[in-house]
Amino acid sequence: MRVWRGRPYPLGATWDGNGVNFAIFSENAEAVDLCLFDSADATAEYRRIRLTERKDMVWHCYLPDVRPGQLYGYRMHGPFDPANGHRFNSNKVLLDPYAKAIGRDVRWADELFGYKFDDPKADLSMDERDSAPFAPLGRVIDTAFTWGDDRPPRTPWHETIIYEAHVKGFSKLNPHVPEEIRGTYAGFASEAAIQYLKSLGVTAVEFLPVFHRLDDRHLVEKELTNYWGYNTLAFFAPDTRYSSTGTSDETIREFKSMVRTLHTAGFEVILDVVYNHTCEGNQMGPTLSWRGIDNASYYRTAPDARYYMDFTGCGNTFLMRQPRVLQFIMDSLRYWVTEMHVDGFRFDLASTLARELYEVDRLGAFFDIIHQDPILSQVKLIAEPWDLGDGGYQVGNFPSLWSEWNGKYRDNVRKFWKGEGGTASEFATRLCGSADLYEWSSRRPYSSINFITCHDGFTLNDLVSYNGKHNDANGENNRDGSDNNMSWNCGAEGATDDAAIKVLRERQKRNMLATLLLSQGVPMLLAGDEIGNTQSGNNNAYCHDSELTWIDWSLTDSQKELLAFTQSVIALRKINPVFQRQKFFQGRSIRGQEHRDIAWYSPDGQSMTDEAWNAGFVQCLGLYLDGEMIGEIDAHGEPIRGESLLVLLNAYYDRLDFTLPAVTGACGWKTLLDTNKLPEGDEPLPSGTKYILGGRSLAVLRLVPPPQEQEEKREPATYVASEVIDKVPILQIDLPPSETRGGTTINQP
Repeated sequence: MRVWRGRPYPLGATWDGNGVNFAIFSENAEAVDLCLFDSADATAEYRRIRLTERKDMVWHCYLPDVRPGQLYGYRMHGPFDPANGHRFNSNKVLLDPYAKAIGRDVRWADELFGYKFDDPKADLSMDERDSAPFAPLGRVIDTAFTWGDDRPPRTPWHETIIYEAHVKGFSKLNPHVPEEIRGTYAGFASEAAIQYLKSLGVTAVEFLPVFHRLDDRHLVEKELTNYWGYNTLAFFAPDTRYSSTGTSDETIREFKSMVRTLHTAGFEVILDVVYNHTCEGNQMGPTLSWRGIDNASYYRTAPDARYYMDFTGCGNTFLMRQPRVLQFIMDSLRYWVTEMHVDGFRFDLASTLARELYEVDRLGAFFDIIHQDPILSQVKLIAEPWDLGDGGYQVGNFPSLWSEWNGKYRDNVRKFWKGEGGTASEFATRLCGSADLYEWSSRRPYSSINFITCHDGFTLNDLVSYNGKHNDANGENNRDGSDNNMSWNCGAEGATDDAAIKVLRERQKRNMLATLLLSQGVPMLLAGDEIGNTQSGNNNAYCHDSELTWIDWSLTDSQKELLAFTQSVIALRKINPVFQRQKFFQGRSIRGQEHRDIAWYSPDGQSMTDEAWNAGFVQCLGLYLDGEMIGEIDAHGEPIRGESLLVLLNAYYDRLDFTLPAVTGACGWKTLLDTNKLPEGDEPLPSGTKYILGGRSLAVLRLVPPPQEQEEKREPATYVASEVIDKVPILQIDLPPSETRGGTTINQP
């Protein structure tokens, strides 16, 4: 086999049509061997090539006789000195960090560990057995793909509605998806899946991690998996587990085809990515890639370099001060944008990425590099703004260009609808885009990714069905998962036949879905919440690839009603610009009159006073949004106008009579939505009417202007006409007259 000099860039294995260039970074290695395997079943390499060329700490060669499909790995020579952070062991075959496809997955064996299990020195001992039969291998690929006229949808942030989903869990049990592609990339791009997403009305899909993952040995031994995928083995390779063919080359083409299909249908693709740690764990973990390639360069070690700094709870943390680590992450991100055409990223435990030394640095090098990058600065960037280290909770502190998962929104909305006191003032702030968190740094309402549930924690159904977690199936004696769920079971733990409890739970789900979708900011809906999907009270189902986590599409009547309700509220949001503001409210007055873009009302129909805001147990309030006072322009410079709406929210357990406020220019109010009852009649309700707001319910009413003004408002092109809103298929539900059982009120926590 001919061995040529090659180039130090690009890193990884790169097919150029004539041969393959191999390049790998290691600052501290003393020698590097490239190992070529002839099949996934091979127990040893058929050719070992010593890399003699090294430039800028990159070892490289070019093999003109190698073609796509070649399996390969590396052996690194250097000091085995864990006390000083070095764990080189040439007996271990290592996966290329830049591998774009996995040719063979991990086959668990003791030989994959760099130390002897039975040695009293533990990880300070050196295991000399060969890991070649068991190690993961990279595969050389040809990246060619016909994208055609594929274009990113580039949905504006303020119009974005995110659907967080698991590739497999979404379609695995869907009878409308062809059986042979259920649970795959192709299944998510199937006609049935696309039509469902269109009917729902979301604009972007945020996938749980799709980078090829490692299933931890202790999980495999329990016949469990790392289903969520936050345990990355290959940062450039899509997971073959979600391929309908199982081959690495076809996996890449299938992923690209899925993205192209979603783009054609108008959906953006956002990836949940994990760049804060790797699958190798702490010092007792396996030696699969980075640890053996250059442990001291890739990982942040403790003052005692034998150990790792762990801000993630997963055993290790990438060393973000190392330029080559930053390059590795940036190269991976750019690859997924330029080669795989994804539209954005949600960064797991993003505070870890900002830890240049120890404390979180808001102006860390990672953010500086992202901001100046001409590719990555143009895609959607979402931070999970916390990690497990001191000072890691950074909600509201990320720089411009970034949106954030708003954990404060989640917690406050849960508390409000649970009926806790002292939440109204913050609830109002969260409903209006959380200006207290983002406006100070000149950011916008869409900096807040609003969510009530996500993959981590209870589903929406379980949030209203369980007071405590039920994680026994995880095999950790129910110790794992959060104990701070802010949930309420509405009167019984888990499934129940009690009709009144079931009615209350359905209404609570509608209340929270409506709150989420009608808040300023970017709503994120957990896949399955729109149909009341359950995980039987498990709030940490990361290790279950089973019916427990797959969405069950065999819907009951109540689930179909919840889906129809969700579709209706999404439609209501999309046709009403007052719910899609690009700027924070100003609360300004016009010519001295009490006519403002936003106003808050007490149940007596009067403006909320400071005394009312500061009361300890406010559970009912009204929010008025003026469609004429949005104060924003569209892409063509025209003023954005829409309907003026009143949102009434009652978290109190009993009904309240809410006096409809007198607003300038209103001849009445028409009910568009009520989570508790059927809207009554077509005639507008006059201001001053006492609107019966049921216990634990939400209502939306449209301001009806005088007939003359209605005609005048038909002229502006950006105006959303009343008859359009009236056609929104709002769900109408008749509920039982009583929510009591045996004379005891059950809907009060």
